Amino acid sequence: MDLRGYLKMLARRWPTALICLLLGIGAGEAVTVLTTPVYEARSQLFVATRTGVETDDLNQGQSFSQARVQSYAAIVDTRQVTGYVARELGLRSTPEQLASRITAEAPLNTVLINITVRDTDPARAARIANAVAARFITVVEKLETPKQTPAPRGARKAPAAPTSPVSLGVTEQASVPTKPVSPKRLLDLVAGLLGGLLLAAGAVALREALDTTVKTGDALGELTALPVLGSIPYDRTSARQRIAMDGAGSTVRAEAFRKLRANLQFAQIDERPRVMVVTSPVPGEGKSTTAVNLALSLADTGMQVCLVDADLRRPAVAGTFGLVQDAGLTTVLIGQARVEDVMQQAAGRLAVLTSGAVPPNPTELLASERMAELLRELAGSYDVVVVDSAPLLPVADTIGLAPLVDGVLLVVRASHTGRDQIRSAADSLNRTGVRVLGTVFSMVAAFKGKGYGYGYGAELPVPRPAAGQEEPAGAAPQPVAGEK
Repeated sequence: MDLRGYLKMLARRWPTALICLLLGIGAGEAVTVLTTPVYEARSQLFVATRTGVETDDLNQGQSFSQARVQSYAAIVDTRQVTGYVARELGLRSTPEQLASRITAEAPLNTVLINITVRDTDPARAARIANAVAARFITVVEKLETPKQTPAPRGARKAPAAPTSPVSLGVTEQASVPTKPVSPKRLLDLVAGLLGGLLLAAGAVALREALDTTVKTGDALGELTALPVLGSIPYDRTSARQRIAMDGAGSTVRAEAFRKLRANLQFAQIDERPRVMVVTSPVPGEGKSTTAVNLALSLADTGMQVCLVDADLRRPAVAGTFGLVQDAGLTTVLIGQARVEDVMQQAAGRLAVLTSGAVPPNPTELLASERMAELLRELAGSYDVVVVDSAPLLPVADTIGLAPLVDGVLLVVRASHTGRDQIRSAADSLNRTGVRVLGTVFSMVAAFKGKGYGYGYGAELPVPRPAAGQEEPAGAAPQPVAGEK
């Protein structure tokens, strides 16, 4: 995946990325708040040679001090120093614990030794640094003092006491620090931000890897090998107002259904289906909304259209139009009424056969010979019959109904339906031998157009001819109502 693709992925998963960033920054702030402040005090020593002291073969003066000072720095945290300081100051720390808080460095080509002490108490840090410096001077001078040789017998005068060839002095006393050296709030926040970015990248990549839903029409076409006849944009009000073709003007969704109608007519120009079923792999895909608005869109062209609610599990057509549901398809199938007795009108231009009472055996009713006769009867009375049926995967209702119709439209919801579900639904239809007209990609992100007072959804690809058919020479898409 290139950078552009990854940025698109981040844009799709921006809530996850934002949460990870906030978690990282919050973790950095928590480290700052919960960490005990540590203070640092420093003292400095100067190493010099004593004048008039014999140094044998070693270089004199400054060269001698520089040669020895690196070794002195290693003595600062030894028990000879830390044990004495811990007892002298009454510290509760052991010599080893105290040594872990002391560091000493001797800059090259200098005769200076910097002693640094860290502690949670700034005043105590300064006391320890000064005490370590004082004790260190004593220890070094004692180590450098040669052992006194005994006077020979008969000597009248004892030899002078040996003296250390080096002299250490304090050039800088440790002062009480005013600011802690850790935690560093800015550094912790930056580290938290970087950690949040890494967490966000990993979480987004993991979610994308685990997400098997289809997000684009191109991906849907490749997966099913079927033409994508329409892309219906998502509308927050669509759950409450399913009807987009209400004649109140040109909206984004209304134009999308007009494009679906035009693409459907163009794709089936040689053999237009009279009875078509609208279904989906699983519930919640928008199949009923698609069936209702497709039927209204076809009726707007002057066709005689009948909409049949054959979803006998969760019928929705009657509620959408505010019609009577108790008398309808099931009433006709069991012989209690004729079609003309229960047919209702909706929106002033559409004939609607509602579901009727919900039966205990919907699969058997929809696959019955009486259902086939009813569909033939409706096909003889209307130009187009649009049938809203149950989802394919949960129940077998549509599988039994499909062989009785001329074609099937498969509705797939963007970023919701899994690839395996779509593939299983398409395979189920193929096994029945039914003619699959194409797919409808529902609830996609809408493009907000400007300048015409309404917008369009994503540009639809030219639908491919049905299997075994050749594309008509010179054929062109029929114009969509409202387009210029």
